[in-house]
Amino acid sequence: MSESLSRADLAARLGAVSQLSGEFLLRSGQTSTTYFDKYQFESDPVLLAAIARTLAPLIPDGIDLLAGLELGGVPVATALSLETGIPAVFVRKEAKAYGTAKLAEGPAIEGKRLLIVEDVVTSGGQVVISTNDLRERGALVDAAVCVLDREQGGPKALADAGLSLRAAFTRTDLET
Repeated sequence: MSESLSRADLAARLGAVSQLSGEFLLRSGQTSTTYFDKYQFESDPVLLAAIARTLAPLIPDGIDLLAGLELGGVPVATALSLETGIPAVFVRKEAKAYGTAKLAEGPAIEGKRLLIVEDVVTSGGQVVISTNDLRERGALVDAAVCVLDREQGGPKALADAGLSLRAAFTRTDLET
């Protein structure tokens, strides 16, 4: 089932399956005439495996855990964990109010160096919020990876929060 795709072929496939045109309200509050339906590539095992292979070399040295952000970062972090052998945690937008009341599900994060894993970064708002929440719980977070940087201010917002962002692709790479 594993299909080897060049970076250019993968970008073309991702753009073809996920790029929509119209008027869309983004999580950041911005509107856009282009939307990337990330679930179209996250639900495809061939594309998700190829994404993980593309992201793996972008992981900084010394990472203890991959922190997949709810919801789209979870399948990407899972695939990346399978590709690299680095364990993953799944980060909620807010800690659940029942059971273990955890923000990050999986191994303990205190004192561990986490890599934020996100699918699409626009303004970087959720990445910054989640990073701050993880840091408050004792995690060491200074880097993030994403499948797609929409080129709408995310890297600067992350840099302002003390995070470097490494993106597999930019909006320009995927536009068809």
